[in-house]
Amino acid sequence: MCGICGEIRTKGDVRLPEFWTMTRAMQSRGPDAEGVLSHGVEHGAMAFGHRRLAILDQSSTSQQPMVDNELGLGIVFNGCIYNFRELKAELQAKGYRFFSEGDTEVILKAYHAWGAGCVRRFKGMFAFALWERDSGRVVLVRDRLGIKPLYYTEGDGFLRFASTLPALLAAGGVDRAIDPVALHQFFSFHAAVPAPRTILRGVKKLEPATILTIAPDGTKTSERYWQFTVGERAGDRRLSEQEWREAVNDAMLAAVDRRRVADVPVGVLLSGGLDSSLIVALLAKLGHGSVRTFSIGFDSVGGQSGDEFYYSDIIAKHFGTEHEQIRIDGSEALGVLPDAIRAMSEPMVSHDSVAFYLLSREVAKRVRVVQSGQGADEIFGGYSWYPSFLTANDATEQYRDAYFDWQHDDLRKLLADDMLGDDASTEFVESFFAQTGATSAVDKALQIDAEIMLVDDPVKRVDNMTMAHGLEARVPFLDHEVVELAARMPSRLKVADGGKAILKQAARSLLPAEVIDRPKGYFPVPSLRHLEGDFLDYVRDVITSRAARERGLYRSDFIDHMLAHPEAEMSPKGHSRLWQAALLEAWLQEHAI
Repeated sequence: MCGICGEIRTKGDVRLPEFWTMTRAMQSRGPDAEGVLSHGVEHGAMAFGHRRLAILDQSSTSQQPMVDNELGLGIVFNGCIYNFRELKAELQAKGYRFFSEGDTEVILKAYHAWGAGCVRRFKGMFAFALWERDSGRVVLVRDRLGIKPLYYTEGDGFLRFASTLPALLAAGGVDRAIDPVALHQFFSFHAAVPAPRTILRGVKKLEPATILTIAPDGTKTSERYWQFTVGERAGDRRLSEQEWREAVNDAMLAAVDRRRVADVPVGVLLSGGLDSSLIVALLAKLGHGSVRTFSIGFDSVGGQSGDEFYYSDIIAKHFGTEHEQIRIDGSEALGVLPDAIRAMSEPMVSHDSVAFYLLSREVAKRVRVVQSGQGADEIFGGYSWYPSFLTANDATEQYRDAYFDWQHDDLRKLLADDMLGDDASTEFVESFFAQTGATSAVDKALQIDAEIMLVDDPVKRVDNMTMAHGLEARVPFLDHEVVELAARMPSRLKVADGGKAILKQAARSLLPAEVIDRPKGYFPVPSLRHLEGDFLDYVRDVITSRAARERGLYRSDFIDHMLAHPEAEMSPKGHSRLWQAALLEAWLQEHAI
Protein backbone atom coordinates (compact mmCIF):
# COMPACT_ATOMS: atom_id res chain seq x y z
CA MET A 1 0.00 0.00 0.00
CA CYS A 2 1.55 3.24 -1.09
CA GLY A 3 1.10 6.56 -2.83
CA ILE A 4 1.91 7.02 -6.50
CA CYS A 5 2.05 9.98 -8.85
CA GLY A 6 3.28 10.91 -12.26
CA GLU A 7 3.39 13.52 -15.00
CA ILE A 8 3.36 12.91 -18.74
CA ARG A 9 4.19 15.82 -21.02
CA THR A 10 3.98 16.26 -24.76
CA LYS A 11 5.16 19.86 -24.44
CA GLY A 12 8.02 21.12 -22.33
CA ASP A 13 9.73 19.55 -19.34
CA VAL A 14 8.51 18.34 -15.97
CA ARG A 15 9.14 20.94 -13.27
CA LEU A 16 10.76 18.77 -10.62
CA PRO A 17 10.28 21.11 -7.61
CA GLU A 18 6.49 21.02 -8.11
CA PHE A 19 6.68 17.27 -8.78
CA TRP A 20 8.50 16.61 -5.53
CA THR A 21 5.81 18.64 -3.74
CA MET A 22 3.17 16.30 -5.17
CA THR A 23 5.10 13.21 -4.08
CA ARG A 24 5.69 14.49 -0.55
CA ALA A 25 2.03 15.43 -0.15
CA MET A 26 1.41 11.67 0.07
CA GLN A 27 3.96 10.97 2.81
CA SER A 28 1.37 9.46 5.17
CA ARG A 29 0.47 6.83 2.56
CA GLY A 30 4.09 5.72 2.34
CA PRO A 31 6.21 6.68 5.35
CA ASP A 32 8.97 4.13 4.69
CA ALA A 33 10.65 5.38 1.50
CA GLU A 34 10.40 7.89 -1.33
CA GLY A 35 11.49 7.70 -4.93
CA VAL A 36 11.25 9.77 -8.12
CA LEU A 37 12.30 8.93 -11.65
CA SER A 38 12.28 11.46 -14.51
CA HIS A 39 13.43 11.22 -18.08
CA GLY A 40 12.91 12.79 -21.46
CA VAL A 41 11.26 11.02 -24.38
CA GLU A 42 10.99 11.77 -28.06
CA HIS A 43 7.84 13.90 -27.75
CA GLY A 44 8.23 15.39 -24.27
CA ALA A 45 9.10 14.23 -20.76
CA MET A 46 7.88 11.99 -17.97
CA ALA A 47 8.28 11.76 -14.21
CA PHE A 48 7.00 9.17 -11.76
CA GLY A 49 6.94 9.31 -7.97
CA HIS A 50 6.31 6.83 -5.19
CA ARG A 51 5.84 6.78 -1.42
CA ARG A 52 6.35 3.32 0.05
CA LEU A 53 4.59 1.47 2.85
CA ALA A 54 6.65 -1.72 3.12
CA ILE A 55 4.32 -4.71 3.58
CA LEU A 56 5.78 -7.29 1.16
CA ASP A 57 9.53 -7.71 0.65
CA GLN A 58 10.70 -4.92 2.94
CA SER A 59 14.15 -4.91 1.34
CA SER A 60 15.39 -2.22 -1.03
CA THR A 61 14.97 -4.52 -4.03
CA SER A 62 11.25 -3.71 -4.03
CA GLN A 63 11.71 0.05 -3.94
CA GLN A 64 9.79 2.13 -6.48
CA PRO A 65 9.74 3.50 -9.09
CA MET A 66 10.83 0.05 -10.25
CA VAL A 67 12.54 -0.34 -13.62
CA ASP A 68 13.29 -3.57 -15.44
CA ASN A 69 15.93 -2.58 -17.98
CA GLU A 70 15.95 -6.04 -19.53
CA LEU A 71 12.24 -5.78 -20.39
CA GLY A 72 12.22 -2.04 -21.00
CA LEU A 73 9.40 -1.47 -18.49
CA GLY A 74 8.91 0.63 -15.37
CA ILE A 75 6.15 0.98 -12.78
CA VAL A 76 4.77 2.83 -9.77
CA PHE A 77 2.20 0.73 -7.93
CA ASN A 78 -0.20 1.11 -5.02
CA GLY A 79 -1.96 -1.93 -3.56
CA CYS A 80 -1.39 -5.64 -3.15
CA ILE A 81 -1.61 -8.57 -5.59
CA TYR A 82 -2.63 -11.39 -3.25
CA ASN A 83 -1.88 -14.19 -5.72
CA PHE A 84 1.52 -12.81 -6.74
CA ARG A 85 3.40 -15.94 -5.63
CA GLU A 86 1.30 -18.20 -7.88
CA LEU A 87 1.77 -15.79 -10.79
CA LYS A 88 5.48 -15.57 -10.10
CA ALA A 89 5.84 -19.35 -10.27
CA GLU A 90 3.97 -19.39 -13.58
CA LEU A 91 6.20 -16.65 -14.97
CA GLN A 92 9.37 -18.37 -13.76
CA ALA A 93 8.25 -21.47 -15.63
CA LYS A 94 8.15 -19.28 -18.73
CA GLY A 95 11.79 -18.30 -18.15
CA TYR A 96 11.42 -14.93 -16.41
CA ARG A 97 14.09 -14.07 -13.82
CA PHE A 98 13.26 -12.06 -10.69
CA PHE A 99 15.43 -9.73 -8.62
CA SER A 100 12.92 -9.06 -5.80
CA GLU A 101 10.51 -10.99 -3.54
CA GLY A 102 7.46 -8.70 -3.71
CA ASP A 103 4.44 -8.27 -5.95
CA THR A 104 5.51 -5.14 -7.85
CA GLU A 105 7.97 -6.94 -10.07
CA VAL A 106 5.36 -9.61 -10.80
CA ILE A 107 3.19 -6.94 -12.45
CA LEU A 108 6.07 -5.95 -14.74
CA LYS A 109 6.75 -9.51 -15.83
CA ALA A 110 3.04 -10.30 -16.18
CA TYR A 111 2.55 -7.26 -18.42
CA HIS A 112 5.47 -8.32 -20.61
CA ALA A 113 4.16 -11.89 -20.82
CA TRP A 114 0.44 -11.24 -21.30
CA GLY A 115 0.02 -7.57 -22.17
CA ALA A 116 -2.41 -5.20 -20.47
CA GLY A 117 -4.88 -8.07 -20.14
CA CYS A 118 -2.66 -9.43 -17.36
CA VAL A 119 -4.82 -7.47 -14.92
CA ARG A 120 -7.56 -10.07 -15.38
CA ARG A 121 -5.25 -12.57 -13.69
CA PHE A 122 -4.67 -10.37 -10.64
CA LYS A 123 -6.52 -11.05 -7.39
CA GLY A 124 -6.12 -7.98 -5.27
CA MET A 125 -6.46 -4.23 -5.01
CA PHE A 126 -4.31 -2.04 -7.20
CA ALA A 127 -3.72 1.20 -8.99
CA PHE A 128 -0.58 1.51 -11.05
CA ALA A 129 1.14 3.38 -13.85
CA LEU A 130 3.37 1.35 -16.15
CA TRP A 131 5.49 2.80 -18.93
CA GLU A 132 7.12 1.22 -21.95
CA ARG A 133 10.61 2.51 -22.62
CA ASP A 134 10.70 1.73 -26.32
CA SER A 135 7.19 2.86 -27.35
CA GLY A 136 6.80 5.75 -24.90
CA ARG A 137 3.30 4.53 -23.94
CA VAL A 138 2.01 4.87 -20.38
CA VAL A 139 -0.73 2.60 -19.02
CA LEU A 140 -2.86 3.59 -15.99
CA VAL A 141 -4.90 0.85 -14.31
CA ARG A 142 -7.38 0.70 -11.44
CA ASP A 143 -8.66 -2.47 -9.75
CA ARG A 144 -12.09 -3.98 -10.41
CA LEU A 145 -13.92 -2.49 -7.40
CA GLY A 146 -12.01 0.79 -7.19
CA ILE A 147 -10.49 -0.08 -3.83
CA LYS A 148 -7.34 1.84 -4.71
CA PRO A 149 -7.79 5.44 -5.91
CA LEU A 150 -6.26 7.18 -8.90
CA TYR A 151 -6.93 10.86 -9.69
CA TYR A 152 -5.73 12.86 -12.67
CA THR A 153 -5.77 16.35 -14.14
CA GLU A 154 -5.00 17.53 -17.68
CA GLY A 155 -3.71 20.74 -19.16
CA ASP A 156 -2.03 22.07 -22.28
CA GLY A 157 0.39 19.30 -23.22
CA PHE A 158 0.37 17.37 -19.94
CA LEU A 159 -1.46 14.81 -17.83
CA ARG A 160 -0.71 14.48 -14.13
CA PHE A 161 -1.97 11.71 -11.84
CA ALA A 162 -1.77 10.82 -8.14
CA SER A 163 -3.27 8.57 -5.48
CA THR A 164 -4.89 11.56 -3.80
CA LEU A 165 -6.64 14.66 -5.05
CA PRO A 166 -4.80 16.96 -2.59
CA ALA A 167 -1.48 15.80 -4.06
CA LEU A 168 -2.59 17.10 -7.46
CA LEU A 169 -3.55 20.39 -5.86
CA ALA A 170 -0.11 20.62 -4.24
CA ALA A 171 1.56 20.54 -7.66
CA GLY A 172 -0.55 23.48 -8.89
CA GLY A 173 -2.12 24.17 -12.24
CA VAL A 174 -5.53 22.64 -11.37
CA ASP A 175 -8.89 24.18 -12.24
CA ARG A 176 -10.45 24.42 -8.75
CA ALA A 177 -13.92 25.53 -9.80
CA ILE A 178 -16.82 23.53 -8.35
CA ASP A 179 -18.45 21.11 -10.80
CA PRO A 180 -22.23 21.82 -10.49
CA VAL A 181 -23.17 18.27 -11.56
CA ALA A 182 -20.82 16.78 -8.97
CA LEU A 183 -22.18 19.20 -6.37
CA HIS A 184 -25.72 17.96 -6.99
CA GLN A 185 -24.56 14.35 -6.73
CA PHE A 186 -22.59 15.09 -3.57
CA PHE A 187 -25.74 16.15 -1.75
CA SER A 188 -28.03 13.54 -3.28
CA PHE A 189 -25.75 10.49 -3.03
CA HIS A 190 -24.45 10.93 0.54
CA ALA A 191 -21.25 12.55 -0.78
CA ALA A 192 -20.59 9.92 -3.46
CA VAL A 193 -19.60 11.52 -6.77
CA PRO A 194 -19.46 8.82 -9.46
CA ALA A 195 -16.29 8.53 -11.51
CA PRO A 196 -14.91 10.11 -13.56
CA ARG A 197 -16.17 13.31 -11.89
CA THR A 198 -14.96 14.82 -8.64
CA ILE A 199 -16.27 17.87 -6.82
CA LEU A 200 -13.65 19.95 -8.72
CA ARG A 201 -14.07 20.61 -12.40
CA GLY A 202 -10.36 20.21 -13.10
CA VAL A 203 -9.84 16.79 -11.47
CA LYS A 204 -11.10 13.42 -12.61
CA LYS A 205 -10.69 9.93 -11.22
CA LEU A 206 -10.00 6.81 -13.23
CA GLU A 207 -13.05 4.57 -13.25
CA PRO A 208 -12.77 1.15 -11.58
CA ALA A 209 -11.82 -1.83 -13.77
CA THR A 210 -10.31 0.52 -16.34
CA ILE A 211 -7.11 0.45 -18.40
CA LEU A 212 -6.22 3.92 -19.72
CA THR A 213 -3.42 3.94 -22.32
CA ILE A 214 -1.68 7.23 -23.16
CA ALA A 215 0.28 7.37 -26.40
CA PRO A 216 3.43 9.51 -26.77
CA ASP A 217 1.41 12.20 -28.57
CA GLY A 218 -1.07 12.37 -25.66
CA THR A 219 -3.85 10.38 -27.36
CA LYS A 220 -5.83 8.35 -24.81
CA THR A 221 -7.69 5.04 -25.23
CA SER A 222 -9.76 3.43 -22.49
CA GLU A 223 -10.84 -0.16 -21.91
CA ARG A 224 -13.04 -1.63 -19.20
CA TYR A 225 -11.63 -5.07 -18.41
CA TRP A 226 -14.21 -6.43 -15.92
CA GLN A 227 -17.88 -5.99 -15.10
CA PHE A 228 -20.64 -7.84 -13.31
CA THR A 229 -24.42 -7.84 -13.53
CA VAL A 230 -26.70 -8.39 -10.54
CA GLY A 231 -29.39 -10.95 -11.32
CA GLU A 232 -30.07 -14.67 -11.42
CA ARG A 233 -28.50 -16.85 -14.11
CA ALA A 234 -30.60 -19.62 -15.67
CA GLY A 235 -28.02 -22.25 -14.77
CA ASP A 236 -28.04 -21.26 -11.08
CA ARG A 237 -31.77 -21.62 -10.49
CA ARG A 238 -31.39 -25.29 -9.65
CA LEU A 239 -29.14 -24.48 -6.66
CA SER A 240 -30.66 -25.00 -3.23
CA GLU A 241 -30.33 -22.50 -0.40
CA GLN A 242 -27.93 -24.91 1.31
CA GLU A 243 -25.71 -24.95 -1.78
CA TRP A 244 -25.69 -21.14 -1.88
CA ARG A 245 -24.69 -21.07 1.82
CA GLU A 246 -21.83 -23.45 1.17
CA ALA A 247 -20.71 -21.39 -1.82
CA VAL A 248 -20.68 -18.23 0.30
CA ASN A 249 -18.63 -19.90 3.03
CA ASP A 250 -16.13 -21.24 0.50
CA ALA A 251 -15.77 -17.92 -1.31
CA MET A 252 -15.38 -15.89 1.88
CA LEU A 253 -12.88 -18.36 3.33
CA ALA A 254 -10.76 -18.02 0.17
CA ALA A 255 -11.08 -14.21 0.23
CA VAL A 256 -9.97 -13.92 3.86
CA ASP A 257 -7.15 -16.39 3.28
CA ARG A 258 -5.82 -14.39 0.30
CA ARG A 259 -5.66 -11.27 2.42
CA ARG A 260 -3.33 -12.86 4.96
CA VAL A 261 -0.35 -12.51 2.60
CA ALA A 262 2.10 -10.10 4.25
CA ASP A 263 5.57 -9.92 5.74
CA VAL A 264 4.12 -8.08 8.76
CA PRO A 265 1.32 -8.96 11.27
CA VAL A 266 -2.32 -8.65 10.10
CA GLY A 267 -5.11 -7.51 12.44
CA VAL A 268 -8.90 -7.02 12.18
CA LEU A 269 -11.05 -3.93 12.70
CA LEU A 270 -13.77 -5.54 14.82
CA SER A 271 -16.98 -3.54 15.16
CA GLY A 272 -18.91 -6.44 16.68
CA GLY A 273 -21.24 -6.63 13.70
CA LEU A 274 -21.80 -9.67 11.51
CA ASP A 275 -19.31 -8.66 8.80
CA SER A 276 -16.15 -8.06 10.83
CA SER A 277 -17.05 -10.91 13.22
CA LEU A 278 -17.24 -13.32 10.30
CA ILE A 279 -13.74 -12.29 9.21
CA VAL A 280 -12.43 -13.15 12.69
CA ALA A 281 -14.25 -16.51 12.59
CA LEU A 282 -12.80 -17.37 9.20
CA LEU A 283 -9.28 -16.44 10.29
CA ALA A 284 -9.74 -18.77 13.26
CA LYS A 285 -10.96 -21.52 10.93
CA LEU A 286 -7.84 -21.03 8.81
CA GLY A 287 -5.69 -21.52 11.88
CA HIS A 288 -4.47 -17.94 11.93
CA GLY A 289 -2.92 -17.75 15.38
CA SER A 290 -3.03 -14.83 17.80
CA VAL A 291 -5.47 -12.61 15.87
CA ARG A 292 -5.27 -8.99 17.00
CA THR A 293 -8.62 -7.18 16.99
CA PHE A 294 -9.49 -3.54 17.58
CA SER A 295 -12.73 -1.70 18.40
CA ILE A 296 -13.49 1.99 18.94
CA GLY A 297 -16.10 3.75 21.05
CA PHE A 298 -17.24 7.31 21.78
CA ASP A 299 -19.25 9.08 24.45
CA SER A 300 -23.03 8.68 24.34
CA VAL A 301 -25.02 11.73 23.21
CA GLY A 302 -28.77 12.24 23.26
CA GLY A 303 -29.36 8.76 24.65
CA GLN A 304 -27.52 7.16 21.72
CA SER A 305 -24.73 4.76 22.62
CA GLY A 306 -21.34 5.62 21.19
CA ASP A 307 -19.85 2.13 21.23
CA GLU A 308 -20.60 -1.50 20.42
CA PHE A 309 -18.09 -3.02 22.82
CA TYR A 310 -20.68 -5.49 24.15
CA TYR A 311 -20.73 -7.36 20.85
CA SER A 312 -17.05 -7.02 19.95
CA ASP A 313 -16.19 -8.40 23.40
CA ILE A 314 -18.37 -11.45 22.71
CA ILE A 315 -16.41 -12.21 19.54
CA ALA A 316 -13.02 -11.49 21.12
CA LYS A 317 -13.78 -13.85 24.00
CA HIS A 318 -15.32 -16.54 21.77
CA PHE A 319 -12.26 -16.72 19.51
CA GLY A 320 -9.62 -15.76 22.05
CA THR A 321 -8.32 -12.78 20.10
CA GLU A 322 -5.81 -10.29 21.41
CA HIS A 323 -8.40 -7.54 21.69
CA GLU A 324 -8.15 -3.82 22.41
CA GLN A 325 -10.97 -1.39 23.11
CA ILE A 326 -10.03 2.11 22.01
CA ARG A 327 -12.14 4.66 23.90
CA ILE A 328 -12.29 8.18 22.52
CA ASP A 329 -13.52 11.23 24.41
CA GLY A 330 -15.97 13.32 22.40
CA SER A 331 -13.77 16.40 22.70
CA GLU A 332 -10.92 14.50 21.05
CA ALA A 333 -13.13 13.72 18.08
CA LEU A 334 -13.76 17.45 17.70
CA GLY A 335 -10.05 18.21 17.99
CA VAL A 336 -9.08 15.92 15.10
CA LEU A 337 -11.89 16.99 12.77
CA PRO A 338 -9.66 19.35 10.73
CA ASP A 339 -7.02 16.62 10.39
CA ALA A 340 -9.59 14.03 9.35
CA ILE A 341 -11.07 16.42 6.78
CA ARG A 342 -7.61 17.16 5.36
CA ALA A 343 -7.11 13.40 4.97
CA MET A 344 -10.15 13.18 2.68
CA SER A 345 -9.29 13.09 -1.01
CA GLU A 346 -12.88 14.16 -1.58
CA PRO A 347 -15.38 15.49 0.98
CA MET A 348 -17.09 12.63 2.86
CA VAL A 349 -20.02 13.20 5.19
CA SER A 350 -20.36 9.80 6.87
CA HIS A 351 -19.80 10.18 10.57
CA ASP A 352 -17.59 7.13 10.76
CA SER A 353 -14.91 8.88 8.69
CA VAL A 354 -13.81 10.48 11.95
CA ALA A 355 -14.12 7.14 13.77
CA PHE A 356 -11.97 5.43 11.15
CA TYR A 357 -9.43 8.24 11.33
CA LEU A 358 -9.05 7.88 15.09
CA LEU A 359 -9.18 4.10 15.05
CA SER A 360 -6.55 3.96 12.31
CA ARG A 361 -4.30 6.34 14.24
CA GLU A 362 -4.24 3.97 17.20
CA VAL A 363 -4.19 0.70 15.27
CA ALA A 364 -1.25 1.85 13.12
CA LYS A 365 0.82 1.97 16.32
CA ARG A 366 0.22 -1.77 16.75
CA VAL A 367 0.01 -3.34 13.27
CA ARG A 368 0.48 -2.26 9.66
CA VAL A 369 -2.23 -4.34 7.95
CA VAL A 370 -5.86 -4.97 8.90
CA GLN A 371 -8.83 -6.75 7.39
CA SER A 372 -12.13 -4.87 7.50
CA GLY A 373 -15.77 -5.70 6.78
CA GLN A 374 -16.72 -2.89 4.37
CA GLY A 375 -18.84 -3.82 1.37
CA ALA A 376 -20.97 -6.61 2.80
CA ASP A 377 -24.13 -4.48 2.96
CA GLU A 378 -23.97 -3.49 -0.70
CA ILE A 379 -22.86 -6.90 -1.97
CA PHE A 380 -25.19 -9.05 0.16
CA GLY A 381 -28.20 -6.70 0.44
CA GLY A 382 -27.89 -5.53 4.03
CA TYR A 383 -29.56 -2.12 3.97
CA SER A 384 -33.05 -1.59 5.30
CA TRP A 385 -34.38 0.01 2.11
CA TYR A 386 -33.76 -2.96 -0.19
CA PRO A 387 -36.96 -4.92 0.59
CA SER A 388 -39.06 -1.95 -0.59
CA PHE A 389 -37.71 -2.57 -4.11
CA LEU A 390 -39.21 -6.05 -4.27
CA THR A 391 -42.62 -4.52 -5.04
CA ALA A 392 -41.49 -1.24 -6.65
CA ASN A 393 -42.95 -0.31 -10.04
CA ASP A 394 -40.54 2.54 -10.78
CA ALA A 395 -36.95 1.72 -9.76
CA THR A 396 -35.70 5.29 -10.23
CA GLU A 397 -38.46 6.86 -8.15
CA GLN A 398 -38.04 4.25 -5.42
CA TYR A 399 -34.28 4.71 -5.34
CA ARG A 400 -34.61 8.48 -5.15
CA ASP A 401 -37.06 8.24 -2.25
CA ALA A 402 -35.05 5.61 -0.39
CA TYR A 403 -31.48 6.76 -0.96
CA PHE A 404 -31.19 10.47 -1.75
CA ASP A 405 -30.17 12.67 1.18
CA TRP A 406 -31.48 15.72 -0.70
CA GLN A 407 -33.92 15.68 -3.57
CA HIS A 408 -33.87 18.40 -6.20
CA ASP A 409 -36.59 20.48 -4.54
CA ASP A 410 -34.66 20.30 -1.25
CA LEU A 411 -31.56 21.61 -2.97
CA ARG A 412 -33.51 24.59 -4.29
CA LYS A 413 -33.69 25.75 -0.68
CA LEU A 414 -29.98 25.24 -0.03
CA LEU A 415 -27.98 26.06 -3.16
CA ALA A 416 -27.51 29.43 -4.79
CA ASP A 417 -29.21 29.79 -8.18
CA ASP A 418 -25.97 29.66 -10.16
CA MET A 419 -24.97 26.37 -8.49
CA LEU A 420 -28.22 24.41 -8.83
CA GLY A 421 -28.65 23.45 -12.47
CA ASP A 422 -30.77 20.48 -13.55
CA ASP A 423 -31.66 17.40 -11.51
CA ALA A 424 -28.35 15.72 -12.39
CA SER A 425 -28.68 13.03 -9.74
CA THR A 426 -32.02 11.66 -10.93
CA GLU A 427 -30.73 11.80 -14.50
CA PHE A 428 -27.69 9.74 -13.49
CA VAL A 429 -29.82 7.06 -11.81
CA GLU A 430 -32.24 6.90 -14.74
CA SER A 431 -29.37 6.49 -17.20
CA PHE A 432 -27.63 3.88 -15.07
CA PHE A 433 -30.78 1.80 -14.64
CA ALA A 434 -31.53 2.00 -18.37
CA GLN A 435 -28.08 0.69 -19.28
CA THR A 436 -27.54 -1.96 -16.63
CA GLY A 437 -28.17 -5.61 -17.35
CA ALA A 438 -30.05 -5.93 -14.06
CA THR A 439 -33.79 -6.26 -14.70
CA SER A 440 -35.78 -6.19 -11.45
CA ALA A 441 -35.98 -3.04 -9.33
CA VAL A 442 -34.17 -4.67 -6.40
CA ASP A 443 -31.35 -5.94 -8.61
CA LYS A 444 -30.97 -2.47 -10.14
CA ALA A 445 -30.65 -0.98 -6.65
CA LEU A 446 -28.08 -3.60 -5.65
CA GLN A 447 -26.18 -2.98 -8.90
CA ILE A 448 -25.88 0.79 -8.51
CA ASP A 449 -24.92 0.50 -4.86
CA ALA A 450 -22.21 -2.12 -5.51
CA GLU A 451 -20.86 -0.54 -8.68
CA ILE A 452 -21.14 3.17 -7.84
CA MET A 453 -22.11 4.17 -4.29
CA LEU A 454 -19.90 1.60 -2.57
CA VAL A 455 -16.78 2.77 -4.42
CA ASP A 456 -17.21 6.45 -3.67
CA ASP A 457 -18.44 6.22 -0.09
CA PRO A 458 -17.30 3.40 2.22
CA VAL A 459 -14.45 2.11 0.05
CA LYS A 460 -12.93 5.57 -0.39
CA ARG A 461 -13.49 6.35 3.29
CA VAL A 462 -11.58 3.29 4.46
CA ASP A 463 -8.68 3.94 2.09
CA ASN A 464 -8.35 7.61 3.02
CA MET A 465 -8.64 7.24 6.77
CA THR A 466 -6.37 4.23 7.14
CA MET A 467 -3.73 5.54 4.76
CA ALA A 468 -3.68 8.84 6.64
CA HIS A 469 -1.70 6.85 9.22
CA GLY A 470 0.18 4.42 6.96
CA LEU A 471 -2.19 1.55 7.72
CA GLU A 472 -3.15 -0.89 4.96
CA ALA A 473 -6.81 -2.01 4.99
CA ARG A 474 -7.93 -5.12 3.10
CA VAL A 475 -11.59 -5.79 2.37
CA PRO A 476 -12.43 -9.48 1.72
CA PHE A 477 -16.11 -8.78 0.95
CA LEU A 478 -14.83 -6.94 -2.14
CA ASP A 479 -12.91 -9.90 -3.46
CA HIS A 480 -14.09 -9.91 -7.06
CA GLU A 481 -14.99 -13.60 -6.91
CA VAL A 482 -17.19 -12.95 -3.85
CA VAL A 483 -18.86 -10.06 -5.70
CA GLU A 484 -19.49 -12.22 -8.78
CA LEU A 485 -20.99 -14.97 -6.63
CA ALA A 486 -23.28 -12.61 -4.72
CA ALA A 487 -24.40 -10.95 -7.96
CA ARG A 488 -25.71 -14.29 -9.26
CA MET A 489 -27.78 -15.06 -6.16
CA PRO A 490 -31.55 -14.65 -6.08
CA SER A 491 -32.25 -11.30 -4.44
CA ARG A 492 -34.65 -12.92 -1.96
CA LEU A 493 -31.71 -14.79 -0.41
CA LYS A 494 -29.98 -11.48 0.23
CA VAL A 495 -32.59 -8.93 1.30
CA ALA A 496 -34.74 -11.23 3.51
CA ASP A 497 -34.49 -11.46 7.32
CA GLY A 498 -33.62 -7.79 7.77
CA GLY A 499 -30.88 -8.00 5.11
CA LYS A 500 -27.89 -10.25 4.38
CA ALA A 501 -30.04 -13.34 4.97
CA ILE A 502 -27.72 -15.72 3.13
CA LEU A 503 -24.67 -14.33 4.93
CA LYS A 504 -26.38 -14.78 8.30
CA GLN A 505 -27.23 -18.37 7.46
CA ALA A 506 -23.70 -19.06 6.28
CA ALA A 507 -22.33 -17.66 9.56
CA ARG A 508 -24.51 -19.71 11.91
CA SER A 509 -22.03 -22.56 12.11
CA LEU A 510 -19.24 -20.11 12.95
CA LEU A 511 -20.61 -17.25 15.10
CA PRO A 512 -22.67 -16.90 18.29
CA ALA A 513 -26.35 -16.32 17.48
CA GLU A 514 -26.36 -13.21 19.68
CA VAL A 515 -24.06 -11.45 17.21
CA ILE A 516 -25.85 -12.70 14.09
CA ASP A 517 -29.33 -11.72 15.29
CA ARG A 518 -28.42 -8.37 16.88
CA PRO A 519 -29.86 -5.10 15.54
CA LYS A 520 -27.83 -3.63 12.70
CA GLY A 521 -25.13 -1.29 13.96
CA TYR A 522 -22.57 1.09 12.50
CA PHE A 523 -19.47 3.03 13.56
CA PRO A 524 -21.26 5.52 15.83
CA VAL A 525 -20.08 9.08 16.39
CA PRO A 526 -23.14 10.48 18.22
CA SER A 527 -21.73 13.99 18.49
CA LEU A 528 -21.89 14.42 14.71
CA ARG A 529 -25.43 13.07 14.46
CA HIS A 530 -26.71 15.29 17.27
CA LEU A 531 -24.99 18.60 16.59
CA GLU A 532 -24.83 20.54 19.83
CA GLY A 533 -22.36 22.33 22.07
CA ASP A 534 -18.82 22.61 20.76
CA PHE A 535 -19.63 20.58 17.64
CA LEU A 536 -22.41 22.97 16.69
CA ASP A 537 -20.07 25.90 17.35
CA TYR A 538 -17.52 24.34 14.98
CA VAL A 539 -20.16 23.96 12.26
CA ARG A 540 -21.37 27.53 12.78
CA ASP A 541 -17.84 28.92 12.54
CA VAL A 542 -17.18 27.04 9.29
CA ILE A 543 -20.42 27.76 7.50
CA THR A 544 -20.73 31.42 8.45
CA SER A 545 -17.05 32.24 7.87
CA ARG A 546 -15.89 34.90 5.46
CA ALA A 547 -14.62 32.20 3.11
CA ALA A 548 -18.05 30.54 3.03
CA ARG A 549 -19.85 33.84 2.44
CA GLU A 550 -17.51 34.79 -0.40
CA ARG A 551 -17.83 31.36 -1.99
CA GLY A 552 -21.60 31.78 -2.08
CA LEU A 553 -22.59 28.12 -2.50
CA TYR A 554 -25.53 28.34 -0.11
CA ARG A 555 -28.56 30.51 0.53
CA SER A 556 -27.88 32.32 3.77
CA ASP A 557 -31.50 32.20 4.96
CA PHE A 558 -31.59 28.39 4.82
CA ILE A 559 -28.22 28.13 6.56
CA ASP A 560 -29.58 30.37 9.33
CA HIS A 561 -32.65 28.12 9.58
CA MET A 562 -30.53 24.95 9.94
CA LEU A 563 -28.25 26.57 12.53
CA ALA A 564 -31.26 27.62 14.58
CA HIS A 565 -32.91 24.19 14.25
CA PRO A 566 -30.13 21.61 13.66
CA GLU A 567 -32.43 18.64 14.34
CA ALA A 568 -35.17 19.88 12.00
CA GLU A 569 -33.34 19.19 8.75
CA MET A 570 -32.44 15.48 8.62
CA SER A 571 -32.19 13.25 5.59
CA PRO A 572 -34.63 10.32 5.17
CA LYS A 573 -31.90 8.04 6.55
CA GLY A 574 -31.43 10.26 9.60
CA HIS A 575 -28.29 12.16 8.64
CA SER A 576 -27.79 15.84 9.52
CA ARG A 577 -28.16 18.03 6.47
CA LEU A 578 -26.45 20.84 8.35
CA TRP A 579 -23.41 18.61 8.82
CA GLN A 580 -23.37 17.77 5.11
CA ALA A 581 -23.34 21.43 4.09
CA ALA A 582 -20.73 22.32 6.69
CA LEU A 583 -18.48 19.37 5.85
CA LEU A 584 -18.24 20.37 2.20
CA GLU A 585 -17.36 23.94 3.12
CA ALA A 586 -14.82 22.73 5.71
CA TRP A 587 -13.16 20.48 3.11
CA LEU A 588 -12.91 23.33 0.62
CA GLN A 589 -11.37 25.56 3.28
CA GLU A 590 -8.90 22.92 4.52
CA HIS A 591 -7.62 22.49 0.95
CA ALA A 592 -7.53 26.24 0.26
CA ILE A 593 -10.10 26.04 -2.54
